[in-house]
Amino acid sequence: MTQTGSLFSDSFEVLPGMTLLPGYASSSQLRPLITRLCEASPVRQMLTQRGQKIQVHMTNCGSAGWVSDSKGYRYTPIDPLTGTAWPTMPQPFIELANRAADLCGFPNFEPDACLINRYEPGLQMGAHQDRNEQDFTQPIVSVSLGIPARFFVLGLERKGTSTPVDLSDGDVVVFGGPARLVYHGVRKLKPAHDPIWGPYRWNLTFRKAM
Repeated sequence: MTQTGSLFSDSFEVLPGMTLLPGYASSSQLRPLITRLCEASPVRQMLTQRGQKIQVHMTNCGSAGWVSDSKGYRYTPIDPLTGTAWPTMPQPFIELANRAADLCGFPNFEPDACLINRYEPGLQMGAHQDRNEQDFTQPIVSVSLGIPARFFVLGLERKGTSTPVDLSDGDVVVFGGPARLVYHGVRKLKPAHDPIWGPYRWNLTFRKAM
């Protein structure tokens, strides 16, 4: 990774179009917002199209939410668990995603969807692309909270040598442009304890879905 010349002096370029902003987000500010969102739309294990449970617990906020079930992967305005609209995205979420994207060369990013993932030790996320969105010119802003995780990046194909990125509480990864459709994932989490989040890792993924 190489240090970039952005306004955030500690930022690093993971690969062209993908930048790490270490410690850019504040858990103490985000924790009460996430708690309220999960009270309105609880985290749950969604199902794959084949009926298998996704290990990571998920929920959403915003005008669109990412869901997975027998019909496949897609965005919907309604939470299938509650039967009501997903919770409104808090303004601090929008401002965080907008500022981070702007620092990394993607101005005027206005997310309409935020996927909220909760990981426990022993869980992982396999290599995948974020490709259910309509406009691939818009970046992805990913916020890591809680216990450490090893993020990994491949290329535009799901094979080859991966680039590891160790993430700590508050780290933000922004990717777009030539990195928008790279395969990426999370290695199996090791047991740890965070003073705010306990034994969990939370991940906020901001997207322009519709």
